[in-house]
Amino acid sequence: MFSIIQAAGWPIWPLLICSVIALTLIIERFSSLRTSRVAPRRLLDEVLGISSQNLPTPDVVNRLAEHSLLGQVLAAGLRAVTAEPRMPASKLQQVFELAGRRAIHQLERYLNTLGTIATAAPLLGLLGTVVGMIEIFGAQTPSGGNPAQLAHGISVALYNTAFGLMVAIPSLMFYRYFRGRVEEYVLELEQSSDRMLSHLQRFTS
Repeated sequence: MFSIIQAAGWPIWPLLICSVIALTLIIERFSSLRTSRVAPRRLLDEVLGISSQNLPTPDVVNRLAEHSLLGQVLAAGLRAVTAEPRMPASKLQQVFELAGRRAIHQLERYLNTLGTIATAAPLLGLLGTVVGMIEIFGAQTPSGGNPAQLAHGISVALYNTAFGLMVAIPSLMFYRYFRGRVEEYVLELEQSSDRMLSHLQRFTS
């Protein structure tokens, strides 16, 4: 592996850094976008159940907010109604929308960075290819070529092109996958917020 890095020359180092960052972000997003951390399956039904007669205590609401992103959104509505029992429906809806935007921001965290790596990696590989081509042409002299410099230029050109694609393709695939997951979660958060809004309006009327 080290011999390949040596043969690829200095342009490989930005690609190596991008690969490490991309791998770290992919692992982090897999962990953060788990269903149990975003929108547990029966959480909404449990919240509707415990608040069917009375609003839960602040301790229960705080534990709900620490449970998951969906818990944060639901807790925001419960706190708003507890603080202002006669809150208008439009204002309560704004509370849910603001909490939802915060949750979406957390869902999309680091995705732009991963998408940037997927876009930039082929360009960095192309840069390495250009550097290798410059070395190849530099090896050509009127008196003959320098075989060692020619071989090194070819290595730089090919290795960087290949490594750039090796970084870009998985990064793009995971970026698209995580985007799809986020869109599913956003829809689920919106539906849960609508149900909770209708449920809480009983306490504000």
